[in-house]
Amino acid sequence: MFERFTDRARRVVVLAQEEARLLNHNYIGTEHILLGLIHEGEGVAAKALESLGISLESVRGQVEEIIGQGGSSPSGHIPFTPRAKKVLELSLREALQLGHNYIGTEHILLGLIREGEGVAAQVLVKLGADLARVREQVIQLLSAYGGVSGSAPGDKPGATTGGGSGESSSGSHVLDQFGRNLTQLAREKALDPVIGRGRESERVMQILSRRTKNNPVLVGEPGVGKTAIVEGLAQSIASDDVPETLRDRQLYTLDLGALVAGSRYRGDFEERLKKVLKEIQSRGDIILFIDEIHTLVGAGAAEGAIDAASILKPMLARGELQTIGATTLDEYRKHLEKDAALERRFQKVVVDEPTVAHTIEILKGLRDRYESHHRVTITDQA
Repeated sequence: MFERFTDRARRVVVLAQEEARLLNHNYIGTEHILLGLIHEGEGVAAKALESLGISLESVRGQVEEIIGQGGSSPSGHIPFTPRAKKVLELSLREALQLGHNYIGTEHILLGLIREGEGVAAQVLVKLGADLARVREQVIQLLSAYGGVSGSAPGDKPGATTGGGSGESSSGSHVLDQFGRNLTQLAREKALDPVIGRGRESERVMQILSRRTKNNPVLVGEPGVGKTAIVEGLAQSIASDDVPETLRDRQLYTLDLGALVAGSRYRGDFEERLKKVLKEIQSRGDIILFIDEIHTLVGAGAAEGAIDAASILKPMLARGELQTIGATTLDEYRKHLEKDAALERRFQKVVVDEPTVAHTIEILKGLRDRYESHHRVTITDQA
């Protein structure tokens, strides 16, 4: 079960253990999980409890009043009580009911409420929190974060526990769940520099600057550097080295795998994609990058369902969505050329293999990064 936990949810479990040690308790009960949820401070659960005026100090005080301090500090592993284990099992059930394929802090809190009889539930009631109201507050916060993610940025698989106030700098809750802001990563110097590829980059910018038919698709063999060209564009936007039409745009890469993952019922995938597209429409400054764009044809489709391409085509035709695609020559022929309507929406940009001289230039440009990573010195001869 723990492999489904977000980084913040895992941190809650660690903090619950710390709280048990602080109180000299040789077990982790529902009360320690509640303390862990509040102590974590940044997840949806912490925000829901904070909005209801429930603080770490008040909960600690109530726990000490109900149970008291233990005799001596426990050593080694501290086990979960059967009731605490039940809460974690219920958190999984809550996640599945909400259509989420991960367990976040919000699901743990919902599990505590559903269990309803442990010390944690008693503490919340004693502090004047109606359990139904707590649940309502969590659901309300989930809706505020886009309805599908159920999490503040960072409260999702693979995210870090630090930073974040429940809203990203770009304010794109759904997009932050299913994609990455390449422009922001470029500003933070988190992307590798792009050497060469001036012709392809210029062509992509020309296509993006058009009034219509402004969706480039990069076509080339695997590993030739299609994604690098897009990262180079993000760096150009971040440094303001782009035409006026592309200034202040946000370049997001969409993870189709994340959109499809966990969509258990017919229509789940389409619903998620529509929410992403609705957010893009409302923002108006987003360029979407879809790697392996051929997977759009058939993505999420089941008998009687529609695929992602069918949802995107009308928006692309109306100019409501700007997209950069990337695919291999074989996949382009196999999938996009067969879907004439989809092919018409994209302008092909062929990305050739770099020459030997260009490859050496790229390696020299990236030498500092590889030297720093491997802690070696790379000579020109190498």
